[in-house]
Amino acid sequence: MLLAAGAGSRLGGRPKSLLELDGTPLIRRIFIALSEAGIAPIVVVLGHHADAIEKAVQDLPIARVRNPSPDDGPASSLRIGLHALTKHTDAVIVLLADQPLITATDIADLIEAFKSRGGRQMVVPRVAGEPGNPIIVDAALRDEWLSGNVSATGQRWRNANPTRVHWFDTRNDHYRVDIDTPEDLAQFAARTGRTLGWPAV
Repeated sequence: MLLAAGAGSRLGGRPKSLLELDGTPLIRRIFIALSEAGIAPIVVVLGHHADAIEKAVQDLPIARVRNPSPDDGPASSLRIGLHALTKHTDAVIVLLADQPLITATDIADLIEAFKSRGGRQMVVPRVAGEPGNPIIVDAALRDEWLSGNVSATGQRWRNANPTRVHWFDTRNDHYRVDIDTPEDLAQFAARTGRTLGWPAV
């Protein structure tokens, strides 16, 4: 599940998922990574900028659903996305659509961590003690979230249920890189020598 409903208010009110790296929008790059890792089906949750993002992915085999109240926050988008997925899903990977460095290998490593999670229901990558994305939740937790209070999902659930979380400790900082502000764009360029830019109008 890709979460792409935000307004991008700290980036001038533009859709972060349409930032381009090497000429490809981030949302398409993440779709490619998921496909190469063998993940299906894929759902993207839209809200603000839905028409523009839909245009960018209209040729991809990706289900699109809209959050009518995206300003209610990521938890509301998470709930909508979970409803859109088949009930026969074994687990759900939840990704941010503005992570420029996530690759199929990163996703495969996260899946391996999920396989060794024991009885825990959420797997979260952790880099230098800080949580990252994407995360994976098992099917039972998906059902629990859908039957409960929308506010008791995602990070709030993680904070309230530490014994049910498996931390995947890694040095791979791909899991910690997302783009929220102009400063993030500048830091990304300084660190990687690569530039994220807006598509030509």
